[in-house]
Amino acid sequence: MQKNSQNNHSVEQIKKTSNITMASLLNLTFLPVIAFIWLLFEFKKSTDKKLPKYYAAFNLKFNMMVAFSLGAGSLIMIYLGGLNTAWTWVYVIAYFILVHSIFIIIVVCAMTRAWSGLMVRS
Repeated sequence: MQKNSQNNHSVEQIKKTSNITMASLLNLTFLPVIAFIWLLFEFKKSTDKKLPKYYAAFNLKFNMMVAFSLGAGSLIMIYLGGLNTAWTWVYVIAYFILVHSIFIIIVVCAMTRAWSGLMVRS
């Protein structure tokens, strides 16, 4: 088993961790439901308390928070503005794009930390 020279994590653990963060990124971009199910399976497969389990738990919580914040924010704006006004949709689309982009950047930063075998800063 090959070890990473910086932080004592095996290469296999880092590969599993990068797969978990890839599932999180795919959940936010191309395959929303399918990648979340993949993330759930990765969480169940990682039994040890090492890096993969930590990243699986982090990414599950993060993706649920993303879904809640995007959904709740959009629904509140639609409720307050109504369905028939154009400005409501301008605000909803602008909010969704801005916040979604920020969440994607956070996952990409987490992915670079996973590649180096480091924990995500909370």
